[in-house]
Amino acid sequence: MKLLLDTHVLLWAAGNPEKLSVEARALLNDPENELFFSAASLWEIAIKHSLGRDDFQVNPRLLRRGLLDNGYSELPIGSEHAVSIDSLPMIHKDPFDRMLVAQAIFEGITLLTADTLVAQYPVAVRMV
Repeated sequence: MKLLLDTHVLLWAAGNPEKLSVEARALLNDPENELFFSAASLWEIAIKHSLGRDDFQVNPRLLRRGLLDNGYSELPIGSEHAVSIDSLPMIHKDPFDRMLVAQAIFEGITLLTADTLVAQYPVAVRMV
């Protein structure tokens, strides 16, 4: 299964795996699953890290390198993802989350999230 990690799930997987549920850890450790991170997540992390947010203290460059070194695939943001956002209902106002939803829908990837608002979108979502 192809899995796109929501930003917080990505941060937990990389630095605080104890925050992940048993189900989430099983999905991430299953060699049959292909794990993806979005450029949108790194963009969000870089912005919030530079603002000094306590929950975004990771260096985005080091995180990216670590993810790639550990077998994650990067999902770039394409114009097809950007224009797909206009068809999404306004469930969530966060532009980064909306981009992840649009990417998951367009690419046919299951989105792993802990955000109940994101889980309301018409996309294959796994709450973890």
